[in-house]
Amino acid sequence: MTASTTRRTTAARSRIAAVGAIAVAGALILTGCGDQTDKASTSPSGAANSSAPLFSKLPKKIQDAGVIKVGTDATYAPMEFTEGGKIVGVDPDVAAALGKQLGVQFKFESGTFDTLIGSMQTGRSDLVMSSLTDTKARQEGLDDKGAKTGAGVDFVDYFSASTGILVKKGNPDGIKTLDDLCGKTVAVQRGTTYEDSAKTQAEKCKTDGKGELKIESFPTDAEAQTRVKAGGAAADLNDSPVAAYIAQTAGGGNDFEAIANPTDAGLFGIAVDKKNTELRDALKEALDAVIKDGTYKAALDKWNAGSGAVTEAKINAGS
Repeated sequence: MTASTTRRTTAARSRIAAVGAIAVAGALILTGCGDQTDKASTSPSGAANSSAPLFSKLPKKIQDAGVIKVGTDATYAPMEFTEGGKIVGVDPDVAAALGKQLGVQFKFESGTFDTLIGSMQTGRSDLVMSSLTDTKARQEGLDDKGAKTGAGVDFVDYFSASTGILVKKGNPDGIKTLDDLCGKTVAVQRGTTYEDSAKTQAEKCKTDGKGELKIESFPTDAEAQTRVKAGGAAADLNDSPVAAYIAQTAGGGNDFEAIANPTDAGLFGIAVDKKNTELRDALKEALDAVIKDGTYKAALDKWNAGSGAVTEAKINAGS
């Protein structure tokens, strides 16, 4: 996410209602430190390919395992969601391209979004790839009040997204910008930068004297969408490609409309433990390779997300 300190900056994250319902009903969700996980993945564990171009760049532990364990919240179509017992979407397809360069498989496990970084830092996963916005606060391990809560992470930035405002079909409240949410209720997923963005907008509404912006936070974006569809909230804040996907697909395209705010684009990053610089640098090199050979853009275009393509891999380029 894009303009805040938690998930993206002013960009947000969202999911199609139908896909969200599948994920909520069918996926085992990680709780706390994560004793339960959805074992669905884009590929099973398998032997490493030591002849791959960048295999030698990987940490010895991952070379031996032949697998990179990925923490994700697979309820966020088209970025990552569960379909037919597998985790699919933009992120798994980009990861598959990276895996060919690195000679290992990326195994995705689904958990609740706000536990993913902590779960990685306790060793449950090797990295987090879940439409996670690269922010300075996350890099430094700060909460939304600026207090130190962890060691922080490094990001390999791979996608650009802006805020998407998801509203009920017909846009009954006439929402065009974030300012139009003043005096209304907004639904967001807990732990996202969009929750922070909503709080920032609420303060702006108060300062401008435009009426109180009420915020309702939910464990999943699917629940936030349901609230909007039922008329209990005027909008759900999300990442632009996700909001667009939901608007196109939910209820056959009859449930929602998406409004984009392209001026606040922010970077999604693959989060890696700061101590794991070898893996971080291998991922950056692999991303540059798949950008160059075209497989990266092909993975995005498959999901109509090509507008979010970056032209080079960067580390910690978020704001």
